[in-house]
Amino acid sequence: MNCVRPVLGAGAAAAALAALAISGSGVATAGTDVTGQKFSDAQSALSSAGLKPVVETVVGDKYAWPDCVVTRAQKRTVQPPENSGGSATNEMLVSLNCEAGIASASTPGNSAASPEGRAAAAAAAAAASQSGSGG
Repeated sequence: MNCVRPVLGAGAAAAALAALAISGSGVATAGTDVTGQKFSDAQSALSSAGLKPVVETVVGDKYAWPDCVVTRAQKRTVQPPENSGGSATNEMLVSLNCEAGIASASTPGNSAASPEGRAAAAAAAAAASQSGSGG
């Protein structure tokens, strides 16, 4: 019986390490969820949280990256090369939408009926009312 315990302990430790490794590859947590933000704002928030933003995919070419909207964010930890003595790097993979906020007859973008389109329409209306009020 005594010989079995160390083996079970090693198995449990291996299982715990595997679970820990998998847990680091999940979708963004609430504190670092930058979905829906402009990439420039997301970069600042992620850097403040100790994460390196990495652009994974880009849709469209109407805007420069800082003005694109983050549509997906997933945390990943990159381990250093073996025997390098380096530290792991915590990254946030982001997907960007660089299309126009709302589609028009001449400009591609989101449908005005989609959640993204409604948000873009509301933002455009708010910006227009602020610029019209002199503020």
